[in-house]
Amino acid sequence: MAKTKAKKAASKSSAGSSALLIGTKKGGFILRGDRSRKSWKVNGPIMLGSGVHHMVLDPRDGKTLLMTGFTGHLGPSVFRSVDGGKTWKEAKQPPAFKKAKEGETGKVVKHNFWLTPGHASEPNVWYAGTSPQGLFRSEDGGVTWEGVASFNDDPGWDKWTGGAQDGTPDGPKMHSIIIDPRDKRHMYIGMSSGGIHETMDQGKTWSPLIKGMKHAFLPDEQADDAPSHDPHCVVLHPAKPDRLYMQAHTGIYKIDRPGDRWERIGLKMPKQVGDIGFPIVVHPRDPNTAWVFPMDGTAVWPRTSPDGKPAVFMTSDAGKSWKRMANGLPKANAWWTVFRQAMATDANSSVGVYFGTTTGDVWASVNEGKSWKCIAQNLPHIYAIEAATL
Repeated sequence: MAKTKAKKAASKSSAGSSALLIGTKKGGFILRGDRSRKSWKVNGPIMLGSGVHHMVLDPRDGKTLLMTGFTGHLGPSVFRSVDGGKTWKEAKQPPAFKKAKEGETGKVVKHNFWLTPGHASEPNVWYAGTSPQGLFRSEDGGVTWEGVASFNDDPGWDKWTGGAQDGTPDGPKMHSIIIDPRDKRHMYIGMSSGGIHETMDQGKTWSPLIKGMKHAFLPDEQADDAPSHDPHCVVLHPAKPDRLYMQAHTGIYKIDRPGDRWERIGLKMPKQVGDIGFPIVVHPRDPNTAWVFPMDGTAVWPRTSPDGKPAVFMTSDAGKSWKRMANGLPKANAWWTVFRQAMATDANSSVGVYFGTTTGDVWASVNEGKSWKCIAQNLPHIYAIEAATL
């Protein structure tokens, strides 16, 4: 069993302080903030050299952390800490697809991409999403993992996902694993590519939820029936669980269930900016407020801030209008972007909004986006940020 420690011991911040869990191309980091969220200290790296696509705190006990990890030599795995990130142990049985029959080519997990704690009524359950698109479940707090056969082994897998195992530039992936807080059986999954799917029976059966989404390569009249949509990030609003927001390859969307058609609310974004990007995050209490970070989605998809002028955009009316929020951000020549997991909000009375860049900087706003401050620099390329209390 592999075991690793953070290079620097966790700071002795008082319990209940703000923290940001950072996954990067070359390891994990934990940023610990004081109670005012003005001063931050970088702790790490954890597993220096490993690709960490996600690090998540279990909200059910407030101390268990799970982290994905990948090295070119040892392959993909999941790591677990029960002491707030001071020490880590590798899963005994990481997520893995079933072995193919002799003479057949099977699916192989290239990296573990997404982690989601299970429903509050199932304290040891976790879900993981992989590249290529696979769904895995742990019932012992992340120590052992089993594939969700109704998805991974279904004969329709090729159709749902497009069948490719190389797909997008950094690999096709399962993401946005969402459990309805009111019902553990009701779940959503997002796939790049593969669209959004929903289950009402905890994964025994699945149905697509893609109506209204524009398709990147097909005409509109074919889009509702095409499985190969590319949602980048989907979030369910905690204060209004029937509302979901989505940032996709083709724009920003919203849906109110039990409706089954997405509305493209990104068309209200400034035309010179557009509504293409990776992340979307929501206000923890106001279902009409959300933030996005648009990127240049023209021509060859350079994956940079539009015109080199980064800005967060906020809606406070569920997408009817958007406001540019860039006070404190670079005004020009900042050619970076923000990946789908690399933006987060906290639950403070004045909501903190955070994002990490492809050039390794972490930016924070403790006043809901009105002003921004860089709180960490020169980290590796940032894959993910989660706000937590440790």
